[in-house]
Amino acid sequence: MHLGRPHVIGCWEIDGALVDPGPESSLQTVIDAIGGEQPRAVLLTHIHLDHAAATGAMVRRWPELEVYVHERGAPHLIDPSKLLASAERLYGDKLGYLWGEILPVPDENVRVLGGGENVLGMQVAYTPGHASHHVCYFHEESGTAFCGDVAACRIPPSRLVVPPTPPPDIDIEVWEESLDTVAAWEPRRLALTHFGAVEEDVPGHIEKVRAKLREEADLARRMAKEEYDGDNEARIRRELAAEGIEGETVDELLQAVPTAYQWSGLDRYWRKKAEREAS
Repeated sequence: MHLGRPHVIGCWEIDGALVDPGPESSLQTVIDAIGGEQPRAVLLTHIHLDHAAATGAMVRRWPELEVYVHERGAPHLIDPSKLLASAERLYGDKLGYLWGEILPVPDENVRVLGGGENVLGMQVAYTPGHASHHVCYFHEESGTAFCGDVAACRIPPSRLVVPPTPPPDIDIEVWEESLDTVAAWEPRRLALTHFGAVEEDVPGHIEKVRAKLREEADLARRMAKEEYDGDNEARIRRELAAEGIEGETVDELLQAVPTAYQWSGLDRYWRKKAEREAS
């Protein structure tokens, strides 16, 4: 129920633990869903506000709550001042409306991950490309990979795949390697934050993400921001219309992946790539 829409951001529950609780602005939905009881732990795929902004408020409510996060994200969870400064530049005065109250998480509650661990019965893999501090979790018993944003966004009943590419960490080649990591688990189900489960043709979905990443990166390289931004939403609407999708599903996808931020992350990727190749 992010800003009144039910299929934009999802929090997953597995064996009493929560994966990506979402923003504080939607926290009451999560609390109601778990009956107000303290979860076993919070597992973050990454600290972007749509995935993790509720974490500090949850620890305030449950002071013993353990929070698992990649080592690169942990300092910004403990002291979110730089994260907030960056978010304010991006969202301006809409920050609180979109994501709610963002509180620090005490150091003693944070459990740092590097990738390769087994946490609460799940394998942890370091999966950068969307974010430099991104991890995925694999619950072998159910065959479910909790993918955060690595497996992109798809709002059912649509099958359109849209990778979110906000600045500053987008790296297409590294993201593709992370897709390889997820595929190597041979999961039977992908748990997406935006939104729901992919349970049919998981390998096909992963390849769609790979192809769409390359397509969007190429478009951003060839287009100026104004041209890309102007065309991006129109292309999404056309592709959804071709599936017979309209109305609320379109609005949910555009809310999950705001087109205004897509070009900037890809443009930064190309500039950084050029700098590396020139050095």
